[in-house]
Amino acid sequence: MYSAYGPLCTKVYELSKPVGYSTGDVEYYTERLKGRKGKTLEVGCGSGRVLVPLLESGIPIEGIDYSSSMLDSCRAECHDRGLSTTLYLGDMGDFSLDEKYSDIIIPGGSFQLIEEREKAVQALRNFYDHLESGGRLILDLFLDIDLELNKVSMRTWEIPPSEAITLETRIIEVDFLKQKTVSLLKYEQWSEGQLLQTELQRFPLCWYGLHEFQLLLESIGYKDVTISADYSYGTLPTHAGAMLTYEAIKY
Repeated sequence: MYSAYGPLCTKVYELSKPVGYSTGDVEYYTERLKGRKGKTLEVGCGSGRVLVPLLESGIPIEGIDYSSSMLDSCRAECHDRGLSTTLYLGDMGDFSLDEKYSDIIIPGGSFQLIEEREKAVQALRNFYDHLESGGRLILDLFLDIDLELNKVSMRTWEIPPSEAITLETRIIEVDFLKQKTVSLLKYEQWSEGQLLQTELQRFPLCWYGLHEFQLLLESIGYKDVTISADYSYGTLPTHAGAMLTYEAIKY
């Protein structure tokens, strides 16, 4: 049975991308949000990799994620650091909160997990509805996606004294018309050569053209769209491997 960011996936995320781990995004979002009035919402906050350091820097931020396991991890990280915030369980496409936010952020390409284009449009409209007038949407997208069907990769994380978690990733679908890949992720927890637990995850990943996504934002009503490459604000990308950050305003 497929799971969505279950306990083993959460453990791997804690090991591979712990709280504070940054590819430049933690510093970038801290700078972009510094001095803003009102609250920020991180959509797809996961175990708090970005949310927790933003809280520590004094940015009022809440989070939402559809994985209860990830949210439990995020709560524990906040508790251990004496931090307080509100975390919501919900899907990024159709959540409904009473709050309006000055900023909504989605680091790390998490938006690309929305598999159907109609649901992606619905999500962008939902973010728009949850922004204050003058509020900003800031999110990351990437184009450097592996398109080799049936390609298999393996990773292992050792957990002293005698355990390990392995992750096998197999690309099972490449759809150029729908601009998506689907991978099957198999997590296995081992102890002294004995298999303790297995977890399967279906992992879709969609991609967007550079200007395609800008036009999509503008069609919904977002204005003043800025595209930045590799967390350098206002620097246009020069290669497909760059991380793209879109910033757009609701007026």
